[in-house]
Amino acid sequence: MNTSLATLVMIVQVISALIIVGLVLLQHGKGADMGASFGSGASGSLFGATGSSNFLSKSTAVAVAVFFIATLILTSFGANKAPSVGVMDNLPVTKAAPASASAVAASVPAAAAAASASGQAAEIPK
Repeated sequence: MNTSLATLVMIVQVISALIIVGLVLLQHGKGADMGASFGSGASGSLFGATGSSNFLSKSTAVAVAVFFIATLILTSFGANKAPSVGVMDNLPVTKAAPASASAVAASVPAAAAAASASGQAAEIPK
């Protein structure tokens, strides 16, 4: 049930985001009539109070509130969710053939002796 509720909240969030984008694009910006306001002497309306808000700005505020509430709900679902299993945890386990202990022991001192003979072990890369 939690998964279906999370899916429903995610659908509401995406729809509210699309509504916000549409409403913001439909609104008339304050800077659109800046050139006309300076020429006609009505620059006080550009920098003064905007007056009452219209239907588009109120509906944008409602859509933003719905978007934020849906985001908070999805965040709480994610915080209470158990950690998911990684992709690498589902791979089948294959065991390698065990190497003989004498072969491993013989290769380690030989590699150390070769590194010290060439002088690379004492140098620190910069």
